[in-house]
Amino acid sequence: MKSHIITTLQQAKRLIKIVIGFTILLIGIAMTVLPGPAIVVIPIALAILGTEFVWARRLYKRFKDGANSIKNSIFNNSKKP
Repeated sequence: MKSHIITTLQQAKRLIKIVIGFTILLIGIAMTVLPGPAIVVIPIALAILGTEFVWARRLYKRFKDGANSIKNSIFNNSKKP
């Protein structure tokens, strides 16, 4: 009986994470055409969804790598006289 309760709670937590992640992702996608910080909201949603889905983890890693390369190119170019 206890294992059924634990399994149900785990499934409920997973479902809540998925619903919250997709909701935030949809808000972020809407922010691409509406005013708002979509570039901040979408990676947050992918980080939440990445705890449950491999595709979201991979997409989040691409965002993160792209942001790091942009940061590196900005700071490397600003140091040159």
